[in-house]
Amino acid sequence: MLDSIRIGKQKSAKQKLRKPVTQAGLFGLLTIFQLICLVRLLFSDRVMENPLHLLAFVLLIGVEWVYYGFSRAIGREHIELEASAFFLTSIGFVALTGVLPSSTWMQLLGVVAGLVVYNLVIWFMGSIDRVVKYKVWIGVGGVLLLAANLIFGSIIYGAQNWIKIGPITFQPSEFVKIAFVMTGTATLDRLQSSRHLTWFLAFFAVCMGALFYMGDFGTACIFFVTFLVIAFMRSGDWKTLILFCAGAAAGAALILQFKPYIAKRFEAWRHVWEFADTSGYQQTQLLMSVASGGLLGLGPGLGVLHTVAASTTDLMFGIVCEEWGLLLGAAAVSVYVGWALFAGRLAGRTRSSVYSIAACSAASLLLFQAALNLFGVTDILPLTGVTLPFVSRGSSSMIACWGLLGFIKAADSRTYKQGRLAA
Repeated sequence: MLDSIRIGKQKSAKQKLRKPVTQAGLFGLLTIFQLICLVRLLFSDRVMENPLHLLAFVLLIGVEWVYYGFSRAIGREHIELEASAFFLTSIGFVALTGVLPSSTWMQLLGVVAGLVVYNLVIWFMGSIDRVVKYKVWIGVGGVLLLAANLIFGSIIYGAQNWIKIGPITFQPSEFVKIAFVMTGTATLDRLQSSRHLTWFLAFFAVCMGALFYMGDFGTACIFFVTFLVIAFMRSGDWKTLILFCAGAAAGAALILQFKPYIAKRFEAWRHVWEFADTSGYQQTQLLMSVASGGLLGLGPGLGVLHTVAASTTDLMFGIVCEEWGLLLGAAAVSVYVGWALFAGRLAGRTRSSVYSIAACSAASLLLFQAALNLFGVTDILPLTGVTLPFVSRGSSSMIACWGLLGFIKAADSRTYKQGRLAA
């Protein structure tokens, strides 16, 4: 009898030791990490030239805790997904503060707007009937955004994917990612109707054609992979996917035939040191910067990569590794992988296939975009000009990433506690 009591006490003690971190504790750990980074920023000469910009980072911490209070108020108890996104955002903020402090204010606005879009996506996905009902209008909205880009877009870094309205510059193609996932999810959930399939294929073709015409090949690859994920989850037919891939390869070959200048963008790939003074300059500087950072980095503002074109957008991971270390870079990579694994777990226990497809396609999009960026940094793949989700500078990208994360959150049945968000 005494042995049984003793064993029971031991089990109880082990359960207490295994008690998971509370949501407040999770945000507390995130805040501790941010304060450590803030202290390190205080020792940067570049940052202290205008310390007022540090206020943007402090306000980011405030935004996180306001969101925590909002989540508690609406009964949303499981916010680990948001905490991980705030972690990535913090990494981007500290890296950006060290090299381009003035841009942190626009980044902060992107976070706030992104949180609004995030919650709108969760609310919208709360009703499957609503998603199916408005799928055509969402798709039309995506096409109109691309059309506006084709008509009014400006060419920056070789791609016509920017629209300028006064002092504001944004990328419509980033917002089309949300429309693409939502339209594809709602349409291919009813794949048994050829009309639904034809509609989505037409929408997909328009998106790909517009992106290729704009020269945004990185985003085109992201759309194509997302399309394959959606199609496979609905049909499970490998033959169809192989046919799509073959068609895409033929289309890419045709484009290179008529636009040979595109191929020149990749001439330095895998041979960057041979073109170190010309087309491989950006890549060689990137590789040297990543290697020079070591495990803990050189310190904020002490790197040299910020002098290279697109350093705070396409090459942001290089700045993170150079000034803050490979350990922090590896921590960022683990978040993307974790989201993909989480979405895969959700797929088997969602209320409807709509949520399974939405979560997996959104997670695949974020993971593939991160992979394109990271593999481009390490010269495994050519640099494709895509941003690192939640880390790279850019309000459009930040808003779109929060919107995509909303699909994963919507698939989690714990989000709609007592149906409070599904109305």
